[in-house]
Amino acid sequence: MKTHVKKGDEVEVIAGNHKGKRGTVMLVNASKEQVIVEGVRKIKKAVRRSEQNPDGGILEEDGPIHISNVKKLG
Repeated sequence: MKTHVKKGDEVEVIAGNHKGKRGTVMLVNASKEQVIVEGVRKIKKAVRRSEQNPDGGILEEDGPIHISNVKKLG
């Protein structure tokens, strides 16, 4: 599926709770019609202890946004 944005593009959120925020596209999932924008829609995720994360706890990551809710800048 062809999308109007790609990784590395500067975008602005035009709808939803994060309207008006700007950032760089980190990942495009065309099959689910979602994008992950750096610094927008921070979500908290609980993780177990593991070798990669020996302390476990709560991590903050960028969550996905529907591709129709972002506008390419420039």
